[in-house]
Amino acid sequence: MSILRSIKLCFYQRLALSLVLVFLLVLAVFFAGSVHLQRVAQDAAEQRLHIDLPKHLIADNPLLVTGAYNNEALKNLFHTLMVMGPNFEFYYLDPQGKILTYSTELGPIARTKVDLNPIAQLLDANTSLPIKGDDPRSIHGRKIFTAAPITNESGLQGFIYIIIGGKNFDSIFASVQKNAAIQQFVLFAGAALVFLLVALLVLFRYFTKPMKMLSDDMDKVRAADFDKEVINAAIKPWKRDSHNEVQRLGCAFNDVLEHIKIQFACLEQTDQQRRILLADLSHDLRTPLANLQGYIETLDIQNDSLTSDERKRFVDISLKNARNLKHLIDQIFDLAYLEAGQVNLNAERFSLGELCHDTLAKFAIKAKQKNIRLGVNLPNKHDVFVTSDIGKLERILSNLLDNAIRHTPDNGTVSLSVDVNTDEVIIQVEDSGNGIHQHELPFVFNARYQASNQCLDNKTHAGLGLAICKKLSAIISGELSVTSKVNEGTCFRLTIQA
Repeated sequence: MSILRSIKLCFYQRLALSLVLVFLLVLAVFFAGSVHLQRVAQDAAEQRLHIDLPKHLIADNPLLVTGAYNNEALKNLFHTLMVMGPNFEFYYLDPQGKILTYSTELGPIARTKVDLNPIAQLLDANTSLPIKGDDPRSIHGRKIFTAAPITNESGLQGFIYIIIGGKNFDSIFASVQKNAAIQQFVLFAGAALVFLLVALLVLFRYFTKPMKMLSDDMDKVRAADFDKEVINAAIKPWKRDSHNEVQRLGCAFNDVLEHIKIQFACLEQTDQQRRILLADLSHDLRTPLANLQGYIETLDIQNDSLTSDERKRFVDISLKNARNLKHLIDQIFDLAYLEAGQVNLNAERFSLGELCHDTLAKFAIKAKQKNIRLGVNLPNKHDVFVTSDIGKLERILSNLLDNAIRHTPDNGTVSLSVDVNTDEVIIQVEDSGNGIHQHELPFVFNARYQASNQCLDNKTHAGLGLAICKKLSAIISGELSVTSKVNEGTCFRLTIQA
């Protein structure tokens, strides 16, 4: 397999070549097993066919019937039998398995004694065949055999031990079997390769074509640097509920492309919003800066001709524009830091009631100037303690209260209330102001968005306050929402963990 990896082949080629190699290996193992089983079956058949041969030999020979032992007579008998049946080797054994006589044609033998255990197994009618015994012409060799005992009135005299398929037979059979095996293997291999060629050229091409198409689409998208037109062309109608892994992989690739398209659209929208935001902020910053520059230039040019009252009025106006400018710049920096995630969370346990009273007290003078009634509603039981970032929570409440007072007409009301549930605390800032139209509510937390019926005052507002509140609430794991009715008032609801 390492060779396949080193060669630059496509998936279809590597799969086809791997299957050919594996199939040839399986074919070789199958062929070897088939030859082995065939030989075992052949040995069992031959052994069963000749199992009674020594019994007939003993019965037909007077010397063996009486149990008499004549070396020369037995040699001649064995020689005659081997001439008639060259497939056999005849041996005469004593009761201990020692070889007493055999045909002189066999030449010298490798062992002088034969193990009697296989003979005992063969004589047992319940033993399955084939059974192999010691081959006298080989030190460690074993072959199928047949045997029968020779007895008389005195008892066991020895055994007739016949090897089925002698050395000459093995030599001739091995040569014939080798040629037949080669022919059989070539026949099997040829038929298998023809089948493989058909399977590889037709079936594999059919199954790997979707993967190739998917791979080509990936290469096109990457080469085009994820161009939108190429992405649209690469999205194919893959089957999402298919059991084919390639089909499901194609669906996953389509999902990735769709996600990339959405990301591109979001980036384009974000870039467009950034350009609009920069243009609007530039306009908002230019107004107080131009006023500040104009009054300072007037003071510089007409300093000697201005009265003290005029000079003080010009300075007050300049300070007012400088404060507005600083307020806008602070909000821009705050929003930039929040969007960049460069904010640390300092969580601590504190009293929410004290924070509400302290925050509301900061706006007492401003509310008094418009004769607005400020109120705070806390749970009647014990004080409410929460774990959060007290600085960021105070910033949210301050922005919401300032926004509520600015949009509430004279003699109105602004209330700050706290409600405790099982695992959350709900803080509400509610006013009796001019409200917000329903179609504008989804956009009030967008940067630079200002409602069409907003109340104007003597300060410059960039529409960043609610956007900052929304991001701060997310940082402290809270949820900020709004409900409103035109000419009835607005309610901002902040939900945090108890």
